[in-house]
Amino acid sequence: MTKSAAPKRHLPTSPFKAPVALPPKQFAVGDQVTHDMYGLGRVTGIEEGIAAVVDFGSAERRILSPYSKMTKL
Repeated sequence: MTKSAAPKRHLPTSPFKAPVALPPKQFAVGDQVTHDMYGLGRVTGIEEGIAAVVDFGSAERRILSPYSKMTKL
């Protein structure tokens, strides 16, 4: 049996509240960020909706969207 990665849809007749959809994370050039694997870095480029290029000091990495492991400081 395999699990689907697609979220379950909310039925209007459900007695439970609809899940709150979080907006996608937005980063801008110059933002200071931290990444779970690479550490502290600064955004040097943005590919709109696709990836962010981040300079972590020792290396420059292209982090793909969604940015689940990266947060803005």
